[in-house]
Amino acid sequence: MLPQSFETERLLARLPESADAKHLYRAYTSNPAVSRYLMWRPHTELATTEAFVLECIAAAELGTRLPYVLVERGGSVPIGMLEARPDGHTVDLGYVLAPAFWGLGYIPEAISALSNVALKLPEVFRVQAFCDVENRPSQRALEKSGFLQEGRHERFFVFPNLSAEPRPCYMYALCK
Repeated sequence: MLPQSFETERLLARLPESADAKHLYRAYTSNPAVSRYLMWRPHTELATTEAFVLECIAAAELGTRLPYVLVERGGSVPIGMLEARPDGHTVDLGYVLAPAFWGLGYIPEAISALSNVALKLPEVFRVQAFCDVENRPSQRALEKSGFLQEGRHERFFVFPNLSAEPRPCYMYALCK
């Protein structure tokens, strides 16, 4: 069972709260540059982010996925998210960060911490993530976290901000 929260040297990762929606909307959910390589379009209304946060809260309560909100230690305003989707012996990851915090190493730090926690669980043998072949910052974040690129999957995933057709992706994993 993955934890409800965890900390790194610079971050607190916790489950979302309704009040996070307005901060996430201002920080990144409405920004087209952020959602370019993600599976959702930029939010044009705060209500869309509010609905998303409520969906995240419900998923966490069911245990189907753990969408951690990332907050700088000592702060209270969310700056991104790291989602864990447990599936048997595997945990799939997804992540996003506000542009004001790009390039500071926060995502590799959060990915590394969560991966270490997950791989200590006896039932988890693999933590994995995929990203578009053109999303170099995401590739670097995974590589800095110790993940290995396992392969390229053609016509793998639709990123609606890039194309209506499935695009090629790289699969990365960290295994024990």
